[in-house]
Amino acid sequence: MVSSNTAVTQAQPSSSGFRWLQLGMGIVCMAMIANLQYGWTLFVDPIDAAHHWGRAAIQLAFTIFVVTETWLVPVEAWFVDKYGPRIVVMFGGAMIALAWVLNSYADSLALLYTAAVFGGLGAGAVYGTCVGNALKWFPDRRGLAAGATAAGFGAGAALTIVPIASMIASSGYQTAFFDFGIGQGLIVFVLAFFIQPPRISIPPKKKQLNLPQTKIDFTPPQVLRTPVFWVMYLVFVMVASGGLMTAAQIGPIAHDYKIANSPVTLAGFQMAALTFAISLDRIFDGFGRPFFGWISDTIGREPTMFIAFGTGALMLLTLSTWGHNPVVFVLATAVYFGVFGEIYSLFPATCGDTFGAKFATTNNGMLYTAKGTAALLVPAASIVAASYGWQAVFVIAVALNATAALMALFVIKPMRRAFINGNEAAAAEETATSAKTA
Repeated sequence: MVSSNTAVTQAQPSSSGFRWLQLGMGIVCMAMIANLQYGWTLFVDPIDAAHHWGRAAIQLAFTIFVVTETWLVPVEAWFVDKYGPRIVVMFGGAMIALAWVLNSYADSLALLYTAAVFGGLGAGAVYGTCVGNALKWFPDRRGLAAGATAAGFGAGAALTIVPIASMIASSGYQTAFFDFGIGQGLIVFVLAFFIQPPRISIPPKKKQLNLPQTKIDFTPPQVLRTPVFWVMYLVFVMVASGGLMTAAQIGPIAHDYKIANSPVTLAGFQMAALTFAISLDRIFDGFGRPFFGWISDTIGREPTMFIAFGTGALMLLTLSTWGHNPVVFVLATAVYFGVFGEIYSLFPATCGDTFGAKFATTNNGMLYTAKGTAALLVPAASIVAASYGWQAVFVIAVALNATAALMALFVIKPMRRAFINGNEAAAAEETATSAKTA
């Protein structure tokens, strides 16, 4: 299964500063879609108080959003490859504004779910485009570039969590949805005019990176036929399920633990435990994505996954045991999100290393759909919690993270290296045979 595209078409800009500018604009766009996922938890209980639809029914909107955001990314990536990133990001900006405006008027679950579809379309268009563009602009620093871009999505909500919470308290959740929806969508729409793909190609600096990177560009159909892709997909689902559940349910969890409004003082700052936790979570999540991406550029993708997934399991175990303590709740969730968000830098970088850069946007988009698969488990967490308590949910997430950590090191690592080396050897043999018969 060797592609004929052995001349790797990875991109290098004519100006090093310009590619960093492109990266920066991508990060800002990602920050503008962050609240659609990470700010959602602030709205769940206010929506329920206003309409009494029940948490499980309301959280289904979150699942619809994530599924739409992720599973349509390969389609949106195709549009990026055909028409360029600008038009796709513009479309994304319009959709995310429309989604939250609809949320502000939603007086039925049907309208709430419709808004979730529009939000997923917009967020997926922005997310897939910006991460794919970063992988192409930075073939020499894939982990760092993907991590920095994903950091915008992870930390973008950090600066707005407190204003959104305050607006919900003072003006109602409808006003918060409307005002922030228009503002976030407008910023993305304007930045889209300046986003462009790279035009100059160079091969990756394999010896400098000391990472296994293919010299072959695999097409999306070829990628879907490889066992290593599906193993990576499975591990992505296992880790993402716990993080999405925690992100969506952190508000209800804090309320059920009766610590949501408990004052917590750390480093001279005092806030309610829930607000403090969400704010720190976004900061740690945002920092963790480029940090672990940079670490993976140095020590390798799979060892970094092992460290991050293992730490995540320990933090979830801590929450299941001592989460009723407000300080422990704030600190444990912060550390957990600090190591959880790295999946959004490590998996894109690993995908690019394994399958090449020419089709990186689409190939990573296919892998990113694992997040949508994991989102299907979020409503199930509410059901399990109602029957057995949140501790049972955390124990399941601990088991998934611990298993994923072991699979990264002892399954993905050997499979990926065998795949790269085997296909490159086959390509070299094919080239030598062709030369003899020419």
